[in-house]
Amino acid sequence: MRIMDEFEAQVLSDLSVLKAQMSGLLGDGNGGRLAELERRMERHEQNWQRAKGFLAAVSVVFAVIEVTMEAWRRH
Repeated sequence: MRIMDEFEAQVLSDLSVLKAQMSGLLGDGNGGRLAELERRMERHEQNWQRAKGFLAAVSVVFAVIEVTMEAWRRH
């Protein structure tokens, strides 16, 4: 059996660290940091869509008020 030299030992050590970091990043089937980031992005997108809908509804209300005020002023 061959004995590992210093370079091979360092490579295996670095790979072990990399594996541990990837496991923390991707998770082990239960979701990791990336899964949490995806959930946060989805919530952000939902909130953004709600805000855009609310602003569209408010702009319609203001337009109706403006048209009503203009019609009332002309009579």
